[in-house]
Amino acid sequence: MNWDDIRIFLAVARQGSVRSAALKLNVNHSTVSRRITAFEESMNVRLFERMQNGYLLTSAGEDLLKTANKIEEEVASVDRRIIGRDEQMSGTIRVTLPSALGTSFLIKEFAEFCSLYPDIKLDIDCSYELADMNKREADLAIRVTNDPPDNLIGRRVLSVAKSAYVSRELWKRICDENDPAEPEWLAWDRSVIHEEYIKTSIFPRASIKHIISEPESLHVAVKAGMGIAAIPCQLADLDPTLMRLPPGKTEVVCEIWVLIHKDLRHTLRVKTFMDFTANALLKHKDLLEGNFLLDQNVAE
Repeated sequence: MNWDDIRIFLAVARQGSVRSAALKLNVNHSTVSRRITAFEESMNVRLFERMQNGYLLTSAGEDLLKTANKIEEEVASVDRRIIGRDEQMSGTIRVTLPSALGTSFLIKEFAEFCSLYPDIKLDIDCSYELADMNKREADLAIRVTNDPPDNLIGRRVLSVAKSAYVSRELWKRICDENDPAEPEWLAWDRSVIHEEYIKTSIFPRASIKHIISEPESLHVAVKAGMGIAAIPCQLADLDPTLMRLPPGKTEVVCEIWVLIHKDLRHTLRVKTFMDFTANALLKHKDLLEGNFLLDQNVAE
């Protein structure tokens, strides 16, 4: 049984379609389809039912999935142990981090790391999906959490703060004595109506009109004057078109952790990158914790 066949089989089983599996594997979807068909023919069994809305596992596929998961765990474990003995400042480091941290400043910091260590290649995934470190989907994870997984080791670096922001233009319209605009909130979801920052704000009864589910888009929406929203300070405090809603207080959201799998703790390039990343985050401590240019950012 070929490991590549197992890897492709697992991707289709988990993603539910050839196209999604191909995107996950970064290959052409026709390659995935062809390999799955050839794999089934080699085993003389049908592993998937081809449905209009995706691929569904057959009973034989369900049985294989249990074995395939175990094989994947063993391969990843061997891989980690081998890499864990690597003492070279060369090779690839897979990094996963939230998009908001990457787009705001960390990618620029990583560029410096690449200049310092030109024989290292960074494979960076900026997203809000949690990579499975046990399966080596990432070597190092920067996570915003108060509860890091027990199977990972690392360090808490600092905290992340948010505050309520409004565009300067919208604030002028809200404060217009002749024809004031009605304040409205933007939110991640409807549950935030119970959050303290709304209840204790100067507009506790303002309606939540629009729902926007990730911070970068929420930032753009506030910038465009769609409403008021709580945004991570590192995104909003550097934007001259925004200001904090009075009284401008911040609220700690979560902690930032830099984490690696315990099997990689002796890998020189991973250890070095881990220390570099922690120091890069600390360089922006005031921005991340909401202490950056506070007096200049609060609406009056």
